[in-house]
Amino acid sequence: FVLAALALPFAVGAARAHPHVYVTMKSEIVYDGEGRMTGIRHHWTFDDMFSSYATQGLEQKQKGVFTREELQPLAEVNITSMKEFEYFTEGKMNGKKAEFGAPTDYFLELKDQLLTLHFTLPLKTPLQTKSVDLEIYDPLYFVAFEFDEKEPITLKGAPPNCKLNTVKLGDGTQSKSLSETLFAKPDPNNPFGAQFANKIAVKC
Repeated sequence: FVLAALALPFAVGAARAHPHVYVTMKSEIVYDGEGRMTGIRHHWTFDDMFSSYATQGLEQKQKGVFTREELQPLAEVNITSMKEFEYFTEGKMNGKKAEFGAPTDYFLELKDQLLTLHFTLPLKTPLQTKSVDLEIYDPLYFVAFEFDEKEPITLKGAPPNCKLNTVKLGDGTQSKSLSETLFAKPDPNNPFGAQFANKIAVKC
């Protein structure tokens, strides 16, 4: 969705300040039958402005309704665009950098005029984990991620002794007045968006 968002007509009012796209996220940390973590299943819902723009001009058999097949080319663009940013998901497993493979099972759906991107980010190798520390954010802060209010993160198939904790350090509402000049020369070693990272910790 980064590529699609970059094409937005930013002449509209708030478009001169970061972020440009808002995402409400729910995620599942998935384990196999042996208690090994296998990956993360993300469900990211875009704001109404982006959802409306992204679906303009897409072919549809029924007006106002998009099938999964009709949205699949856009889902492909979304997934391809995120690769450069490691799918906005980074972390450590047992103190070592998490190694994720290419996303699988990805698709878009439109419900109540909002687009939601579903995809699985698998670990390259399933892993028995004593500690999992994840951060979800856009280093350029073009996209603002916020936890879903009700149940943002769940454990699926985790060993019974695993405990989940979430921490959100940033608040997207305070970012609406940020000037574009702050992002003219981003520092790759100190990404501005990191201070708005959503943090997830699992201890087993």
